[in-house]
Amino acid sequence: MESLLNRYRNITVLLLVIMAQLVLLAVSAKNDQDVRFIRIWTVTAVTPVARIIEGLRGGSTGFLHNYILLHDTNQENKRLRAELDRMKMENVFLKNELNTSDRAKALQVFQEHTPSKTVAATIIATGAGSNSKVVFVDRGTVAGVQRGMAVVTPDGIVGKVIAAYPTASQVLLITDPDFAAGVVTEKNQVHGTLKGQGTPQCKVDYVAFEEKVEPGEWVYTSGDDRIFPRGFRVGTVKAVRPGQPFKEILVEPSGMQRGLVEDVLILIEGVHQRIPDAPPGMQPIYIASPPPGDESKPAAPPAATGLGTEADRLRSQYQALGEEQKHTYGENPPGTKPVDFTRMANPGAAGQGPAAGKNPPATPGAPPVAVPAAPAKTGAGDPGAAAVKSTVPPVGAVPGNGAGKNPAPPGAPPVASPAVPAKTGTGDAVPAPPKSAPAPGGAPVKNPPDAARRVNQSAGAPPGGQVR
Repeated sequence: MESLLNRYRNITVLLLVIMAQLVLLAVSAKNDQDVRFIRIWTVTAVTPVARIIEGLRGGSTGFLHNYILLHDTNQENKRLRAELDRMKMENVFLKNELNTSDRAKALQVFQEHTPSKTVAATIIATGAGSNSKVVFVDRGTVAGVQRGMAVVTPDGIVGKVIAAYPTASQVLLITDPDFAAGVVTEKNQVHGTLKGQGTPQCKVDYVAFEEKVEPGEWVYTSGDDRIFPRGFRVGTVKAVRPGQPFKEILVEPSGMQRGLVEDVLILIEGVHQRIPDAPPGMQPIYIASPPPGDESKPAAPPAATGLGTEADRLRSQYQALGEEQKHTYGENPPGTKPVDFTRMANPGAAGQGPAAGKNPPATPGAPPVAVPAAPAKTGAGDPGAAAVKSTVPPVGAVPGNGAGKNPAPPGAPPVASPAVPAKTGTGDAVPAPPKSAPAPGGAPVKNPPDAARRVNQSAGAPPGGQVR
């Protein structure tokens, strides 16, 4: 090494001089940012080394704290777990308090709106057995509770009291097989008996096969059992199956949809309520007014055609008679006077009835018999006043006027008597009136004048008839 330096001494000295000049130049010279070159070179050369050293130090320190020195992590974990459990318990408590407040508010509102006298109670125990449908409440005879009283909630009925003690009562739930209550459907008012099945759903028995019950229909208490007043909710129909002789109807109780409730109401004095009307099947549809213009004018109604049937003609007569008496046809509200349809039998009423002075023959197809007109009365004892008998309808025929009454009031046109054919096949045929001839074409003839009528009355009644 020494020989090498001695051999290249001049070159070594030259390099050292050059390096010294560069160092002096770097110390004295600055760049455009007023930073010496010696500092720039030093920082640039030291930065990679410092970065490597710092990475090694940070990694080793983190590894030491995170994986080796974990002496306080277990305690921190226990503290956080305890705090989480406390928050969970507080959340459950607040939820229960909120539910209790909501139930108490619902019970208070229900008590204010129901006309029945109630007392609030809380379920404190259930009966023995996993499938027990009996509970105990904290109200007894001291609070006025008696056996057979109904137990309800704002959502629906729950059960009935089967035993009352001084400070508690035993309640049979609606789902128990021994439970029964009278119910009625909302839409068609179909009556039946609600029975428990030991399951969350109940059944309605004794509903005839022809009765109409639809799924989704509400069921209410009918009051027939004398325990539950009429008008309390029971539940909704879930299934309807045909059967003989009764249908199989399943009902989901609305009072126990959210499970066994804690707060209930005991009806001390039940009052029957009205069952609400069923909502309409279709909602009303809004129809705007037609646009202005000639197009909005309604089309002219079709021309009325002639009445083709007897029922149509009779209805038109009824309508005309109602309009004459200021009565709307088809309407008869309570307290109004009905239409006097007897006026249709009067020939002068509303232009109805047969033509005045004529009477159709009593027997279809029988030719009428003309009644001769008596001569006018000229004076007392006038021999020209002939006594002529009037024809009498056969037995069973309805005369045109009442027996023993004048056919028409004074001044009214005479009413024709019905024509009677002569009896054949028997020995008591009615003799034809003298000087009479059958009317052509079956047309009825007029009655005799008053003089002849009086003579006929004095002559007596012919066989099988009455004097007209």
